Amino acid sequence: MPTAPSRPEIDNHTMKLIAGLIAVALGPLTTLFADGDLESISAAYWAGGVSQIIFLGFLFATAAFFLAYNGYSKMEMIASKLAAVSALGVALAPCICDHPQHVVLVKYLHGISAGVMFLILTYFCYVFYRRAMAKHHARAKARAGIYALCGVTMLVAIVTLTYNNATHGSLAKYDRWITFHGEFAGLFAFGISWLTASRMIPGITRKDERVPILPA
Repeated sequence: MPTAPSRPEIDNHTMKLIAGLIAVALGPLTTLFADGDLESISAAYWAGGVSQIIFLGFLFATAAFFLAYNGYSKMEMIASKLAAVSALGVALAPCICDHPQHVVLVKYLHGISAGVMFLILTYFCYVFYRRAMAKHHARAKARAGIYALCGVTMLVAIVTLTYNNATHGSLAKYDRWITFHGEFAGLFAFGISWLTASRMIPGITRKDERVPILPA
């Protein structure tokens, strides 16, 4: 007779781990399965095939995660629900990219949704940072440094991509793939910060506070 699981449901630590893995994998996988070069990760929507399926599926999974996640305060709960709506906005309102004739919804809804989502993720980095610093031990401070770096990375990505869009791609003369690189950096920082917050990663988590990936 199979024994009952020690954890009857997926807890917030496992959810953070899954969300982090999704965010880290989204850029590489959509690129890997695209038939040609992607000018941005969002352009995977128009790539069709497996790349489009991964892009939409991962965003819907991210939205479901934030819908289920409440955090540890009312502010975190509200922020996570806004992040869920924003993730759906990114998925359901595709970027203009090279297909302006297909845009029927609000022209800038995709960009606004992405910007709001990354701002909320930056806020969560700040929350994780303060929570880690309050523990006053070396490994918690190391995690705080990771959260700070990830938050700054996402903020820089938001500012850079917003400026580039507002100036009609003025930064593309310095980096042809500026949009792709900005989105990739933001997603990677999102993933690393939530993987760290899962408290399942050895090395940066003390043994007495580490959560096992597999239930005992």
